[in-house]
Amino acid sequence: MLNVAAVGDLRKCLVALADPDNPLAASFEHRFSVGELRGHAVGNLLLVGLIDATGDLEESVRAVAQVMGVTGEIIPASAEGVVLVAATEEGDTRGQTEVMKSSSIRRIRVEPAHAAAPIAAVEAIERADLILIGPGSLFTSVLAACVVPGITQALAGTRARKLYVANLHEQLPETEGYSLNDHVEALLRHGVRPEAVLVDTASAFAQQECSLPVLRHDLSGRNGRVHDVQKLADAAFAHVR
Repeated sequence: MLNVAAVGDLRKCLVALADPDNPLAASFEHRFSVGELRGHAVGNLLLVGLIDATGDLEESVRAVAQVMGVTGEIIPASAEGVVLVAATEEGDTRGQTEVMKSSSIRRIRVEPAHAAAPIAAVEAIERADLILIGPGSLFTSVLAACVVPGITQALAGTRARKLYVANLHEQLPETEGYSLNDHVEALLRHGVRPEAVLVDTASAFAQQECSLPVLRHDLSGRNGRVHDVQKLADAAFAHVR
């Protein structure tokens, strides 16, 4: 097993911000259907190969972003590979894949506990006017990034407006049965304190309230399964101070 960071979320960020006409971007999400590579995404394999060869997570992401014509900058939350650990009703569960299978997550953390956040990530948070937390898997994507110590501290100290982007639906089994407020309370338990929540008007959470102000907008794409990038950007910037 290669000792490199989990790259699934990095792959998704690269695809979301890439030039849609770029041939590499078009194939990045392709998963092999046969052989030893069955189930693996092209983007994951490329990223893991680069990281293993160079030993530099940030530079590997930067190199792929340049080739894919990415607009903006993608910075990992941790400068090194970490292990996600969840405290559940059954005890500790280790590793992102295993954590995703649990429906009784209480808290999560990363190991090593002193994992360093890239300086570029901390500086980006410090100079931001607006920070979107999410969307994504609550524990294995959103909070997995936020609980890296340097990221938690930067989020707590920034003057930027922080908005949590609620998912369009619950994720089974990770957040099975969760209400909108359950999502928010999980963030608060981990020291992540957004000022309001962006909710899609057609989502399962549209009619729910929570302990934070709820900002309702049309945010979903045509299939109703993912957020529309432009709609989300427009809604978010409408709430910048």
